[in-house]
Amino acid sequence: MIKQAKYMICMKDFRYYQFLPKDFPVITRMAFEELVGYKEGEIDVSFDLGLSFTRIRVSGGVFTLKGYRYSIPSLLRTMRDDYIYVLDSGEARRIAFYRDNLFYKLYPVSPYTAPTIEISGIKMHRIVGVSPWDDAGSKVSILNIRRGERVLDICTGLGYTAIHAFRKGGVVTTIEKDVNVLEMASYNPWSHDLEHISILVGDAMDVIKCFEDESFDVIIHDPPRLSRAGHLYSAVFYEELYRVLRRGGRLFHYTGKVGYRRRGIDIMGGVSGRLKKTGFKPRVMRSLMGVYAVKP
Repeated sequence: MIKQAKYMICMKDFRYYQFLPKDFPVITRMAFEELVGYKEGEIDVSFDLGLSFTRIRVSGGVFTLKGYRYSIPSLLRTMRDDYIYVLDSGEARRIAFYRDNLFYKLYPVSPYTAPTIEISGIKMHRIVGVSPWDDAGSKVSILNIRRGERVLDICTGLGYTAIHAFRKGGVVTTIEKDVNVLEMASYNPWSHDLEHISILVGDAMDVIKCFEDESFDVIIHDPPRLSRAGHLYSAVFYEELYRVLRRGGRLFHYTGKVGYRRRGIDIMGGVSGRLKKTGFKPRVMRSLMGVYAVKP
């Protein structure tokens, strides 16, 4: 998909990222609250946010996991509802850090579903009335991805849309600018299938210029809000999307409810209008908070 001559020029604009999932038990305070008062016996607990359950033996409110002892009452005293924790060496350590003037953390939606990521107080997924995982699945389903189709996923985040596309049989390439987000994803059990997906780190505006014409059958574009990444909503960027998508290819451009109408501007309508001027046949899908388009 990347010509060799162009590849040498473009190497400064991106790098390949090796995604390495971290194998820590992961849990929320909400899940531990279900164990309050449980002193003796065996009980099933999820240490991967609901993907599976492990039977543990509790004695005196203490259990052993991977050779380390954990006190349920002690953990509950130190854990907060708005964080996700790894259990490591007998302690609960929150999945959060401050870096590059931003505060990153995995944010629990419920004890047993995919989390969102929060960056300096802004949550990156819908969490009201739908889980981030199911929301991503609905975006991918509308594209009707077939096995072997080449999929470009723009703005990886925690990787939910890329993973859904991969599980549909797509050959997925995803672009993410912020390596801190990818590090967050490495702790998230719901993101671990990213190890099977090609990840490019760089600004999508630069990276996309490195692809050959008609390199992809499907594009999923889920950019940050307009105020943070206006260039990814521009006509210039849409021209690149049009160029790298094959004829008959499908695009879904997520806009989100935040900014649905911002200061009197119809964000979704503007996206649809610019896509149409570029040559796409767009269709606003307000139920999915985005625009579906086909390259005729």
